Parts: sequence; structure tokens; C-alpha cells
Amino acid sequence: MALYVCAILGAGVLVFPGQAASLAGPASLVAWGSSALMGLPLAFTFAALASRFPDSGGVATFAAKAFGPSAGGIAGWWYFIAGSVGQTIVPLTAGYYVAAVLGLEQRWAPAIAAIVLAVAVVANLAGLKLGARVQIALAIGVAAILLVVILVALPQIRFENFTSFAPHGVPGIGQAIVVLFFAFAGWEAIAHLSAEFRDVRRTLPRATLLTILIVTVLYLGVAFAVVGTGSYGTRALDRISLGAIIEHGLGLSASGVVAIAAVVICLGTTNAFVASVSRLGYALARDGWAPSLLSGRNRHGAPHFSIFAVGVIGAAGLIGAALFGWGTDDIVFVPSVLVLATYLLGTAAAARLFDRGLRVLALVAVALLLVTVPFAGWHLLVPPVIAMIALSAHWLARASRRRRGESA
Repeated sequence: MALYVCAILGAGVLVFPGQAASLAGPASLVAWGSSALMGLPLAFTFAALASRFPDSGGVATFAAKAFGPSAGGIAGWWYFIAGSVGQTIVPLTAGYYVAAVLGLEQRWAPAIAAIVLAVAVVANLAGLKLGARVQIALAIGVAAILLVVILVALPQIRFENFTSFAPHGVPGIGQAIVVLFFAFAGWEAIAHLSAEFRDVRRTLPRATLLTILIVTVLYLGVAFAVVGTGSYGTRALDRISLGAIIEHGLGLSASGVVAIAAVVICLGTTNAFVASVSRLGYALARDGWAPSLLSGRNRHGAPHFSIFAVGVIGAAGLIGAALFGWGTDDIVFVPSVLVLATYLLGTAAAARLFDRGLRVLALVAVALLLVTVPFAGWHLLVPPVIAMIALSAHWLARASRRRRGESA
């Protein structure tokens, strides 16, 4: 449950309430509510898949069982890239908050983010047991921090902040929902760790239900606080909207606490996703869809080369942020649309693999996901491009192995 909470209530809760409000106005609450409702069938569909087919491949394994190995490889690469790019976005969010508190320019945020990413990589190299202990403490810290933000915001909420409810209409709400796919990304993440759970069939459904309750209350509460206090509207304010609420409510002396909160939340999310995505990289290598190097494990049982690969991709994004001024709002649509594509393929796989009630649940999830697809715009080109690259690379690798075998 701690891994689930930190996988979902992560950096998104720090930057996406402001970003979604800027896209949709107060109607961003509709986007949050829609995403939360969409999360119900998604959460239980992926919990059912992980309980039935526990494997580090996660969605890639489910897609392969339903539609064949090519579908599994494509799903795996969609999520691997989405999760790895996310390790630019999540630590960078912590960098924004810390830089603001220290009075530094935002160009220093990538350097601060690199420290957060490095800590998560080192923790995962030490093995999942250490990571899980850290995760429990971080999950408690995340929930407590968000509750404080909600309580501090209550006296600041003004009715006039809810007028002009949908200034950008339905398209604004739709774009906000697409952005929030990354905020709610995480239901599938724990599937990659399911093979390492002691009793997955018993524990995962319980953890899913409890996490849904916690996530829904905290996400909607924080989104309401940001809209009700008007703590959004500019790119700089959107990035630190929760910090603005705390500062206005408790005074500037609270700024240090806000920075610590941001680091705790982002470290929790980074730790959870480095664990999840690295297991997927291991599974892709095991199944011949990634270089065999990624299938290696260290003495703690951690897939160390795959962990390093996730860290390197995240660090590359941070270098881009430092050199070219990329922000989370520039990057987020890429992993969001890849998560959307992964969800579609994963829920379609569930509809084929299950029968009766679980099939209906999966079909409901598919239908809800399809409603949001048109709002992704040109970013819909990203998943098919990655699919073609993955299939071409896999075909070339097989052809090369075949030629070496014939020459031998």
C-alpha cells in the first residue's frame, strides 16, 4: 500500500493541481473527479491482472498473454519510456520547490533534482526490502503533508474563485484529463513488483482498495484547495501552488517545511517508480526485447543495470532541462500519452483474458479511456512511433542472431 500511495500521490500532486487549473479553470475539479472515477475500474483491473499473472513484466506480460509477444514488447517499451521520462519530471518538481525556498533561479532546479534521483537509485540498488521500509515512512509523510495543505487552505477559500467555472470549455477539461493521466499513473506500476509479494492474491486487492480511498480523498482535497484559493494561473505559480497555500496560511516561516515536503513526496514517487520500471526493463531483457545486459542482478537481487538505465534516462532529461529550459509542463504530455496507450492495451488484454464480471470491468475501463483519446492531439503520434522503433529493433536483433547462428 505504501508503494501504491507513493506511486500515485507523487510529484503530480505538487504541480498538476495548478497546471490542470490553468488549463481548465475551476472546471479542473471535473477533470480530477473524472480521473478518479476512471481510476476505479483501472485499479481493480490491474490488481486482478497482477494477482492472476504475477510477473515483473507487468503490462507487457498481460499484453503478451492476450495478444502475443509483439504486443507485450510494445506495451513494455511504452511504459518503460514513460516511467523513465517520469524520473525527470518527478525530481524536477522537488527542484522547483527547493530552489524557490532558497531564493535560487529555476535553472538550479535540475541540479537539485539530480540529488533526489541519485538517492532513489542508490536505495533501489540496495534491494526492494530496504526500499519498501523507506517507502512506508515516505507514504506516511506524503499523506500527512497533503492533509496539512488542505487544512491550511480552508480559511483561504473564496467563493468568487469558482466563478467563470469553465473558461476554456470542454477542450480545456479534456486536456487537463490527459495531463492527469500521469498524475494517476501508478495502478499498473505495482504490477511489475507483484512477483516479489509474499501473498499477492490476498494482499494486492486489499492494498488497492485502501489506496483508492486515500488517493481520492487527498487528490480531490488538494485540487479543491488550489482552485478555491486561486493559487494558479502562471507557469511559475503552477509549479509551487501548494507552497503558495502554505505560505499564505502560515507565513513565510513555513517555506522551509514546504521544501522538505516536496523532497519527501518526490523522493517517495521516484523510489517507487525506479523500482517498478527497472523490473520492467529486466523483464524486457529476459524476453528478448531489450539488451540482455538489463537482465543482470546484483547480490541484493536488484536488477542493477536496469536501475542504472532508468536513472540515466531520467538524468538525460534533467540535462535537457538545464541546457534548454525544459519544464515539467513541457515534458508531461509525452509520458501521459504513453501511459494512456499502455492502459488501453492493458485493459484490452484483461477483457480478453478474463470472463464474466472482470471482463465487464475491463471493458468499462477501455470505454472510459477511449473518451479521452481525442484530447491528446498530436501527441497521439508518440506511441505508434515508439511501437515501430521497438518492432524494428527487435526484428533486426533477431535477424542478427540468426545470421550469427548460420555462420557458426
